[in-house]
Amino acid sequence: MAFTVWPRGAGVRFALHVQPRAKKPGIDGTHGDALRVRVHAPPVEGAANDAVVAVLAAALGVPARAVHIAAGQSGRQKLVDVDGIDAATAMSRLLAT
Repeated sequence: MAFTVWPRGAGVRFALHVQPRAKKPGIDGTHGDALRVRVHAPPVEGAANDAVVAVLAAALGVPARAVHIAAGQSGRQKLVDVDGIDAATAMSRLLAT
């Protein structure tokens, strides 16, 4: 199965695979059916989740408050909701990075 962005209300939802403590943060292709996101922050006290939100907001061109981790707060596999963007735009921006 390939990475997919689903429409959800006034925004989108997609799956992530997060790699904390990475040397170089950013979006690094796909991991199965999820987008792979590398962050420098460790998975302690929500630091990695905050870093994931920052990386996604920058890549999508939306404010950080528009990015919400819907499921998987304590694991590497996450579902993310982003408000104010359509599926086609989100897909093209995420895969262009």
